[in-house]
Amino acid sequence: MAPYNGRRMFERTTIPDGPRVITARLPGARSVAAAVYVLAGSRTETEADAGAAHFMEHLTFRGTATYPSSQAISEAVEGIGGTFNAATDRESTVYWAKVPRRETGLAVEVLSDLVVRPLLRDDDIVGERDIIVEEIRSYRDDPSDLVTTQFDLAVFGETPLGREIAGDEGSVRQLAAPTLHDFWARSYRPANCVVALAGDIEHDAVREMVAGAFGTGNGVIPGFMPPPVLPSPRRVRRIERDTAQAHLCVGVPALRRDHPDSWTLEIMNTVLGEGMSSRLFLIVREQLGLAYDVSTILNAYVDCGIFGVCAGVDPADLGPALDAVLRQLGRLRDETIGPAELEKAKAFAGGRLELRLEETHHLASWVGVQEALHEEVLDLDEALAKIDAVTSDDIRELGGRLLQDDRLALAVVAPPDTGLELEARLRLP
Repeated sequence: MAPYNGRRMFERTTIPDGPRVITARLPGARSVAAAVYVLAGSRTETEADAGAAHFMEHLTFRGTATYPSSQAISEAVEGIGGTFNAATDRESTVYWAKVPRRETGLAVEVLSDLVVRPLLRDDDIVGERDIIVEEIRSYRDDPSDLVTTQFDLAVFGETPLGREIAGDEGSVRQLAAPTLHDFWARSYRPANCVVALAGDIEHDAVREMVAGAFGTGNGVIPGFMPPPVLPSPRRVRRIERDTAQAHLCVGVPALRRDHPDSWTLEIMNTVLGEGMSSRLFLIVREQLGLAYDVSTILNAYVDCGIFGVCAGVDPADLGPALDAVLRQLGRLRDETIGPAELEKAKAFAGGRLELRLEETHHLASWVGVQEALHEEVLDLDEALAKIDAVTSDDIRELGGRLLQDDRLALAVVAPPDTGLELEARLRLP
């Protein structure tokens, strides 16, 4: 393993019939962060149990064998000054906690209880159902959230990659207790987990904690449905909302997670939309004054990805804003990035990564998500070398492959009778 400040950056162990364990040593850190990745997300669901992965993430916090209520769980972690939470994605669900170093064992105990010893009581299922429905409604009431959901649909269509991760009101209300119990029984198995810890910790001690807390056991995880032909036939999605601001999201299908050109796409994304010196910020916001918030989307899955731009604008400016974004995408396809701009983007991406990895929560996420979802785990120096190797020619060649008129998809959330002409403008200059 590569050196990190004179030490190995991470160590890894697979417990037989149990979790994979990966640790990153950060000497002198007073905190420890732990993250458990369960390799089950919305993409492992069927039509019959759509929304189950997100529902399960909520339900586990209702009570476990050791901590039988949500109050007991929160008091265990917050009572020692810690923080914790969870999130569901397309291909995994993550539970995490950050605690003082002396409470490492407690963090592992609580997280293991949430994953392998939840109570899953019928009354809790009934109570959580309405909470999740309200969460879904909050997404639909927020046009900046709604437009990204519509963009997923524009690219992936009515598939597990296109639908909202939490499901919809109908699917959530139809999830019966036996369906959720079955989802947990087949998905939340110790051998289907990756446990990542970062801090001033010893790997062998952590491995023993994890082995004792999680135990062993395998489950049967269904494979993913392959992605459809991308983008979907209905590649323009529009929803009317009586709002003061309109939102648009435009982009293309992109690269799978471990594609050889992934780091090239990372730097392309940085040039386009990362930070206040990016092209989108300087041109669309500062020069043209078309948007307060304009940013990029870059998501990658095991076999496909998505790359796009989102902006909130005056409804009267939807057309000019779309044209301005498309011009910037066209530049990535047609122009070679100059040496100064390229080096600035590399410095931004590399420096941001270095700064993030000085914090235990981000470091645990860095090694954990790689171990769980990627083909290899890179240490910091290896990642910086990947960034440094990207050239302007690489970016222009990748832009030429990805940024084509017939691959463009568009989502719009706008007041009635606005933005009706945008589909006709959906082409690169």
